[in-house]
Amino acid sequence: SIETEMAQEFLSLIPQHDMIKFAKNGSIVTTAAVKLARAKTGRDLVAFPGDHPFYSYDDWFIGQTACDIGIPKSTKELSVTFKSGDLGSLEALFDKYPNQIACIITEPEKNFDRENGIDPETFLKQAIDLCHKNGALFILDEMITGFKIDLPGAITKYNLNPDLATWGKSTANGFSFCALTGKREIMHLGGIDNPGQEKLFLISTTHGGETHGIGAGIATIQFYKENNVIEKNLATGKTIREGANKIIKSQSLEQFLSVSNTDWMLVFTFKDKNGSHSLELRTIFLQHMIENGVLFQGAFVPCFTHDLEATQLFLKVFESACTIFKQALETGHDKLLVGETVKPVFRKYI
Repeated sequence: SIETEMAQEFLSLIPQHDMIKFAKNGSIVTTAAVKLARAKTGRDLVAFPGDHPFYSYDDWFIGQTACDIGIPKSTKELSVTFKSGDLGSLEALFDKYPNQIACIITEPEKNFDRENGIDPETFLKQAIDLCHKNGALFILDEMITGFKIDLPGAITKYNLNPDLATWGKSTANGFSFCALTGKREIMHLGGIDNPGQEKLFLISTTHGGETHGIGAGIATIQFYKENNVIEKNLATGKTIREGANKIIKSQSLEQFLSVSNTDWMLVFTFKDKNGSHSLELRTIFLQHMIENGVLFQGAFVPCFTHDLEATQLFLKVFESACTIFKQALETGHDKLLVGETVKPVFRKYI
């Protein structure tokens, strides 16, 4: 069957994991992973980096954001946070809540202070060891990094051994497909093939059996294997990063505009003269990029179809946007703004 074919294809990329469960969106599989961890450990608390943007629309995550209306206080108390890349912060959580944390869930590459020697591989391996030392499970969320930094992701790039991992987005080239992978002794808790075992109701969705996404996932894996997609995308990202930095330096904007050193996904930061993140300046930059043919939200994710013409267009428009950005810094942004400023997703009020 197509399900069996996809299971075999996907798991062949992840020697650390034995089983896979398909779904249609990321929140379903991250919540399923949390449920498995709670069932396996008999514990209630879930830990994740408080400075990461998103893990699920479900209560266990949203209750820790500004958008917590409608979520019981008792539910919010079951989630705790630590600082991304800070092992001491994670150790403090285990000390504060001994034998209570079921799992931590984290993206593998987000908010790491590489300039001060904090690299993802070291932290992630130490975090996995710390979890296991304290009887908790480690969930690696590859929703963003999967099929971008490696095939299939950080799990192989850094040779990690998480208990569970979650996947989506690029894994089926944008089709509706997500997956949960993990070790057999944990994943089987969500199955129905062990008579006498207490039943864990893991996932049940109306369209979960739809196969277009699975077919797209199979085709995506095959295309990646045949076309060196990762290498090409990283090269494109490097071209954009180096070109953008050259433009930023030429206009003396290094203090106000920066781009991350992550070629698989370039994140741009916009600051005012006080060194604070500026939504107004960000909006001015974005609106100029969009007006000139570049769909841009403050990040650039290189894709296989990005050719030389596309990268040249991006850098050309980026250069003119920097000129407008510099003007806004010097003379103010009021006359340059069109419409409302962009707003953070997680805010208390609309």
